[in-house]
Amino acid sequence: MREFIVEADGGSRGNPGPAGYGSVVIDAATGETLAERAEYIGIATNNVAEYRGLVAGLEAARDLDATARVRVRMDSKLVVEQMSGRWKIKHPDMKPLAARAARVLPPSQVTYEWMPRERNKHADRLANEAMDAGKRGEAWSPSASTAELDARAARSAAPEPTGPPGDAKAGAARARAALAETRTTTLGPTPSPDDEEAPLQGREELRDQPGAAGTRTAATGPTPSPGGEEVPPLGREELRDQPGPAGTRTAATGPTPSPGGEAARTSDGGRAAKPATDGRIAKEANDRRAAQSVATTAPTTGWGTAPDMGMPATFVLLRHGETPLTPQKRFSGSGGSDPSLSAVGREQAERVAAALAARGTIQAIVASPLARTRETAGAVAARLGLDVVIEDGLRETDFGAWEGLTFGEVRERHPDDLNAWLASPEAEPTGGGESFAATAHRMTATRDKLIASYAGRTVLLVTHVTPIKTLVRLALGAPPESLFRMELSAASLSAVAYYADGNASVRLFNDTSHLR
Repeated sequence: MREFIVEADGGSRGNPGPAGYGSVVIDAATGETLAERAEYIGIATNNVAEYRGLVAGLEAARDLDATARVRVRMDSKLVVEQMSGRWKIKHPDMKPLAARAARVLPPSQVTYEWMPRERNKHADRLANEAMDAGKRGEAWSPSASTAELDARAARSAAPEPTGPPGDAKAGAARARAALAETRTTTLGPTPSPDDEEAPLQGREELRDQPGAAGTRTAATGPTPSPGGEEVPPLGREELRDQPGPAGTRTAATGPTPSPGGEAARTSDGGRAAKPATDGRIAKEANDRRAAQSVATTAPTTGWGTAPDMGMPATFVLLRHGETPLTPQKRFSGSGGSDPSLSAVGREQAERVAAALAARGTIQAIVASPLARTRETAGAVAARLGLDVVIEDGLRETDFGAWEGLTFGEVRERHPDDLNAWLASPEAEPTGGGESFAATAHRMTATRDKLIASYAGRTVLLVTHVTPIKTLVRLALGAPPESLFRMELSAASLSAVAYYADGNASVRLFNDTSHLR
């Protein structure tokens, strides 16, 4: 089954005001842009525009392949939470749009996830192109669009990730980008009385404009409450004492109010804080500044004013038990005889099943389709009372003509091919096997698919040497040659946690304590 990523956004220059949306459909396996949609929709609110972008993106994905799985990514916490069914939809203009979005594809094919606004550049630029075209009295034209090129250029200029989601390199780049963003802008949007988010157009320009209801003055994104509203990190009570129109947010620590709630006005019409005459007020201001200092110097995302990343998707990686080929160290991939477990391997499977049952944290089991992994997974599933889901992407590398041979036998029979294979991840085993680069591409797509399906859960993946080493390598940001520097025993356990901001954490590797 194909998998698409839909990124969507919408904005209103006025909220309500002239509005537009943008959405893009991306091939999840290759990262290729498959379709773009953008439209000026007249006078509307920011959230209505975002919902229109969502609908357009889903419809574009359906037109490409109505059977595909779709991962929707948006920087609107409101839309994501409402479409996921966790927040109620209160605004009458959004209810029919949400219902329309839900009808485009079967709900079982669509998942929703929030992402930081700085990662939604492509859809953001499409929406702004549509609003610019509407201002000129024109329709948005895909042939004239530079949104994809602009988004790529912006990613190149900023420390954006260069690897796929979940890579250590990608996560570190995102952390640096988030930290840079936090240091310059520390608060997110304040909603208008209709639960509207701030206009997309104002994400750059509105920082310098006077406040109006729903206006954004900083860029770190909303902090949602369980009721679907957004609250600033300093709290609602403190905002009541802040000057300015309803819904307007001030700078990080805000002006220090006088007893009457007013702040001194500067000569250019802006507001400046009056010197605090009350020791308590001064202390509170200092405390706020200290808290902001902690937030802006924290070395990771998810700290301070950054949004809560929630529970990670944790993959417990189990290599299958021994087969008759394992002690002989013979190549045994997905293109060979597909051996079953040996007697030793079945004992190993029972031991690891007992250890996992004692730990009690596994919530689902996914296995490679090969016999040795299905048999190992079956032993664990019987002990835990879970079903086994088969995932073809977890299969072992195809070693071509080397299947069933020892390393020495391959060196003797195919020395040039073996040397090339050891030197380059692009080289294939003799006879048209699968290169390490091809395996990494497959594992990246499989990993992202499983992260989306099991967000926030602990899942046992029963698989093979190369897939496990590849997942660990990607999480660490290690080079391909690191695959030759890892020892992975039969029936060993490893673990990697994947967070919503793209970071990955290797928590365990090659644990065999349960076999002793």
